[in-house]
Amino acid sequence: MLIKRAITFLLAGSAFLSLAAQENKKNTDELKMEWFEDAKLGIFIHWGVYAVNGISESWSFFNNYLDHDAYMQQLNGFTASQYNPQQWASLIESSGAKYAVITAKHHDGIALWDSEAEKAITTKKHSAAKQDVLSPFVSSLKAKGIKTGIYFSLPDWSNDDYDIFTRTRKRYTLKDSPKRWQRYQSYMLRQLEELSSRYRPDLLWFDGDWEHSAEEWQANKIIANLRKHNPNIIVNARLTGYGDYDTPEQGVPVLKPTNPYWELCYTINDSWGYQPYDRHYKSANMIIRTLIDCISMGGNLLLDIGPRADGSIPAEQIAVLNELGRWTNKNQQAIYGTQAGLPNGHFVGKSTLSKDSKTIYLFLDKKDNKTITVNQLVSHVKAVKILGYSGRVPFQQQHHSLSINIPATGEDKDATVVAIELAEALQLGTPQERAVDYEQVEQSTVDLQSQIQSIVGSISIGYNPFDNSNLKYDAYGYTLPSNPHLQPWIVKHVEALHHTKNGLPEGHYTGLSALSEDKTTLFLFIEGKPTGPIALKGLKNHIQRARIVGEGTLLTPEIYNKLYWSQVPGITYIPVPEDRLDPHMTVIALLLDGPLDLYRENVGAIESNL
Repeated sequence: MLIKRAITFLLAGSAFLSLAAQENKKNTDELKMEWFEDAKLGIFIHWGVYAVNGISESWSFFNNYLDHDAYMQQLNGFTASQYNPQQWASLIESSGAKYAVITAKHHDGIALWDSEAEKAITTKKHSAAKQDVLSPFVSSLKAKGIKTGIYFSLPDWSNDDYDIFTRTRKRYTLKDSPKRWQRYQSYMLRQLEELSSRYRPDLLWFDGDWEHSAEEWQANKIIANLRKHNPNIIVNARLTGYGDYDTPEQGVPVLKPTNPYWELCYTINDSWGYQPYDRHYKSANMIIRTLIDCISMGGNLLLDIGPRADGSIPAEQIAVLNELGRWTNKNQQAIYGTQAGLPNGHFVGKSTLSKDSKTIYLFLDKKDNKTITVNQLVSHVKAVKILGYSGRVPFQQQHHSLSINIPATGEDKDATVVAIELAEALQLGTPQERAVDYEQVEQSTVDLQSQIQSIVGSISIGYNPFDNSNLKYDAYGYTLPSNPHLQPWIVKHVEALHHTKNGLPEGHYTGLSALSEDKTTLFLFIEGKPTGPIALKGLKNHIQRARIVGEGTLLTPEIYNKLYWSQVPGITYIPVPEDRLDPHMTVIALLLDGPLDLYRENVGAIESNL
């Protein structure tokens, strides 16, 4: 019996120690990730010989668009003659980014630093630049207190000890030539050792892990070696099984990722590296709103730029970063060190929350907001402010509903940020679905704007008050004698009201929506004046026609970041002319190529680039 008790005690003690060790590891990981979680914005830099001809980085020879020798000839044109690393660092700092990641070596195997590994191809030894271009940039980042991230490709398609050469050609199989694979691993580990010991990066951004398993890469050995130099180094999820955070690529997540730490890597146009004929640049407004989208879900944006082969950064990219910096500098407290914002149903829009949960930040990507509402806010509101604006912001809190009057003079041209200061940590009630029936539509005495909001809000949750009315599809003969002020808006927008049902689920559109009875026409409701084109995420359908309901103006949707071979949809942006907006609520009709089809899965790394 005594022996049994002793064993039980030892087992209990062992379990306690195991739990304690797990808790300590959790606390250590949280401390390690704190700066990354707080940073919110980073700048990605794809710079390499591919900028000489302005072609796809590494993939252009891998896909046999040109042969490997022709690709490598670009080394002769990589001059870095206008390269100014201090200027790069200053631009990154002024954009509001807290970290930067640079492609120290892409899949083409060309190292930007003076690698001494056997068979290494470097910009110092083999390019026209005749210099190590990585070291001065890292030094410039560190001098400004910007966290250093280094991108490193696990594959090296130019190294003859690596098994894969192009899409259609392999050099050998690991099973048949294990010693060649061992030589490659030694080469790869040597280069990682150089990067770790020379630069002591805060973050290692791996890529290309899909070509081999974690065991084949010896990922555990890679991590152990990295931690010898920096026990707190952060690694992205592209070292299978060992990553600290997820890296969705190009596609902005529709829903908040499950990993608490994540970062969207995202191009400023459609290309990672410099391509002179890619003029498909996103506007600063689009980038600002993408940043808002990411931080509202607790994530980061890693925005990519591509310098030319001479080291100069295209003017279009500089302009976007400067405008981004204007906005981030003005709204710092709503960005850095915040957490994901209000759950769905409390506010129509994006938001973040301070770390102590005592300040809510609302992002308004429209002008002429007039009055905005936060529903089921139980916490007492002490004050409401607009960041960067010194004027008074009137508000009223009643029955857990907060109404804020937005002065036009306080609005930002891209996104206005409203700070709601609470007396205690955030407490929320359960959002209540507010359905209205047709009798309420007939008898309503509230202001016209509120009547329209209640109708649209009811339809968006699946309760259409006009289903039990005499409203026909063309509104012929329709009258609303007890509410004549509302009748013209109903008649004008009848097709979006007649037998329509709730539209898009959470995450696809910042606003309310409805769907036609046959599910082939999507109606988007727009309040106020958008500061830029309205954005739609995760739509798999092709839009056959876009127009403004009730007056017929045709619109031209534009899709960004759609990779033709990927299932992940791009973002659809729809510009709406300001002179065609309805004074109360504008409705956009999108005719789809079939019943509504949405993408709501996780967005992962891109493992192909045809």
